Formats: sequence, structure tokens, C-alpha cells
Amino acid sequence: MAWEVRPARTSDIRAISALVTPLVEQRVLLGKDLVVLFESVQEFVVAVTADGTVIGCGALHVFWEDLGEIRTLTVAPDFQQQGIGRALLGALEGQARELGLRRLFCLTFEEKFFESNGFTHHDDTLVDAEVYVELVRSPDEGIAEFLDLARVKPNTLGNSRLVKTLSV
Repeated sequence: MAWEVRPARTSDIRAISALVTPLVEQRVLLGKDLVVLFESVQEFVVAVTADGTVIGCGALHVFWEDLGEIRTLTVAPDFQQQGIGRALLGALEGQARELGLRRLFCLTFEEKFFESNGFTHHDDTLVDAEVYVELVRSPDEGIAEFLDLARVKPNTLGNSRLVKTLSV
């Protein structure tokens, strides 16, 4: 079946929510309220079939001037193993480069997928103390997970921390 990757539109948000809800229920992804998904629509790319059905999604969330997070990357079960996840990740990495990001971070259970796309395990601090002080002010739960703050310990989902340095 033919599909394409494109920036998400507000009309895709309910489909994105439906796609990720089972993974939230399985504690694979952090849940986001519908309003938060609408507020972050510009962070998302989607994979859609010719008839417009959303079959995959992913988001790029900027943390700092050189660091972003790959979030909510998923593909519908019936469409996995077709290169859609790789295409979504590629689109997000392209956006990251355009924004000037040099490093991408993700919290994931899909270690093999991310490792095959250049990510490596990382348990050390990725930001210096000055940036940490700024990031800790964010109300974003993903940033709290990234910073490994006490209020999210142990890691809420039990997933792995991976990082990729982007080539310019």
C-alpha cells in the first residue's frame, strides 16, 4: 500500500491520539491530553495512506539550542516492517538539522530500531549545569524524564535512554 510522510495537520490529531492510546495503556508511551497534542501539532509528522489514513506518527521536541527529543514515534501494527518508522525518523532528523540541532535524545523500548538508526545508549548528563538549571524550569514531563528528576524516578516507563549526534 502506498503511503507518504508529511507534516501533521490539526485534522490529524484525533487519529494520532487513537494511534498512541493503546501504547499509553500498555505503558509504552507517555500519555498526552488531546489539548496538548493540538498545542504541539507543529512538532509532528505523520505517515498517511493515499486516502489520508494516519498510519504512523512522530514528533520532534526542542529541548535546547542544540538538543531535541524524538517523541511519540509509532506505526500502526498492520503497517510495521515497511520502512515507515525509518521514514518518520528521517523526516524528524531533517527538521532537527534545519533547526540547528546537533543531538537527538529518545526514551524508548525499541532499542534495536533506534540503534540501527545511529542512536547509542547514554546514561550520563547531556547538558551542563547552566543548561540544566534552565531546563528544570520546564513543566514538560518529557524534559523531567530527560533530566532524570526525582519526581519521575524510577524512570516512569522503564525504557532506555538513547542519543544520536547528527551530521551537519
